Amino acid sequence: MTSITAAHQGSKRQLDAAALAGQLGLADKIVDSQALENSVALCAKNKVVLPTFAQLADPTKIDADYAKGVDKNAPDARNLFRVHWYNNMRGERVSVPDHVVLPSSLTGVESPIIVMFGDRFPMITAHKVLAAYSCLAPRIITGQFDPSRHRAVWPSTGNYARGGVAISRIMGSRGVAVLPAGMSQERFDWLDKWVSDPSDVIRTPGTESNVKEIYDACNEMELDPKNFIFNQFCEFGNHVGHYEVTGRALANVFEHVNKSTGGKLRLAAFTSATGSAGTIGAGDRLKDVYGTKVVAVEALECPTMLENGFGEHNIQGIGDKHIPLIHNVMNTDVVVGVSDRATDELDVMFNSDAGCRYLAERKGVPVEVVETLKHFGFSAICNVIAAIKTAKLLGLGENEALITIATDGADLYPSERVKTLSRRFNDSFTEIDATEVFAEHLATVNTDATIDCTERDRTRIFNLGYYTWVEQQGTPLEVFEARRSQSFWRDLRKYLPVWDDLIGEFNRRVAAKK
Repeated sequence: MTSITAAHQGSKRQLDAAALAGQLGLADKIVDSQALENSVALCAKNKVVLPTFAQLADPTKIDADYAKGVDKNAPDARNLFRVHWYNNMRGERVSVPDHVVLPSSLTGVESPIIVMFGDRFPMITAHKVLAAYSCLAPRIITGQFDPSRHRAVWPSTGNYARGGVAISRIMGSRGVAVLPAGMSQERFDWLDKWVSDPSDVIRTPGTESNVKEIYDACNEMELDPKNFIFNQFCEFGNHVGHYEVTGRALANVFEHVNKSTGGKLRLAAFTSATGSAGTIGAGDRLKDVYGTKVVAVEALECPTMLENGFGEHNIQGIGDKHIPLIHNVMNTDVVVGVSDRATDELDVMFNSDAGCRYLAERKGVPVEVVETLKHFGFSAICNVIAAIKTAKLLGLGENEALITIATDGADLYPSERVKTLSRRFNDSFTEIDATEVFAEHLATVNTDATIDCTERDRTRIFNLGYYTWVEQQGTPLEVFEARRSQSFWRDLRKYLPVWDDLIGEFNRRVAAKK
């Protein structure tokens, strides 16, 4: 097999293959034959078959009955073949990913805003299980990660760690979740049921925006060779998986919606809150296919991209105070800041009788749309507000659609909702409260805290990453610099068919062991 790494060039120097494979997860050949053999034996024992990225991007390539009858939230290896967007809430296959088109009665803009639902994913009811699989699979099939001796460590602000723990358990490996202590209680309740030992849930100081503290904990853990860190912020499998799987799913949804309009729509923008900056990689595909603008979203209380800023916020699912290594900053068109006051209060509104009644009866939002709002977690609400701001910033009209995702649903935030009700609404949300919340957070959305990026803006944001990755995390400068060029990102896509071939060979070896 010809090495792909030879195609990568950065700062006029060939990138080091070891650096690409080590920190970045970009191996295109077997690194450790014994580790691979150990993985094969363990997967054979646990009846694990790995799906290819091609299958997850197009589930029609998966036997429709493969996971039939399997509880979608059980630690069953067959659920790996549900790690895609084509599930309904029961875990059944659908031809078009579940989505909703938000009307102007809710958003206040003429442009249709399309939201694709992530709580249909198995085991964790959030799409971050795809990111976890996209990081783990390349490491398994190249023999870098040995589940028979390594502990899989998953640094996260919640959902990615849960996805990693779920897949680790399926593989028969020990998974460790590293996440801030201030995340929603529901995340910890789930982890308590899935980890093999309570010590495998490591609570770092702070809340959503305290990512450096997560890195510090992982750097300490990495001193033990038994710990293998799957850092979603620099694992390029995260980017590549979303480019291929999420990007194609979004395109399918758009084509479906566009067909219903007689083909009148243009896909103008994709908004994505940048947690690890994996999901926003899907925007690169949409730009390739449709010329779609890529919109990066962050919390206004921690305006890193907007203002080189700092702070703390509660839009759980977004990491801050740094620029992820896998964020293709030089392909980002717009940056938008959204306040956690908006996401907190709209979450209460969308999940209260008074709020839903107000939207349906007073604002004329169709009941079937109101009923979908319970599938919007904090970052989903953030993505929608960002889409509204983008539509206004770019002056988009009724035939110019925006698309985004709902990473998870409201079922992960009841404990946070109780806090918001207590702090801001005296433990009771009334129709008067609904009127005020709608007026503040939907009826009067403006274009403050937005940047329609110039090349200088992109360069400033890109350069911010230097302090985290080169100075703190030891990323080779030539690797960091190579990411300025779109050729680096295009070359990443060459890994997909190679990884799928290796997955196929891995599965054949597993089958031979049974």
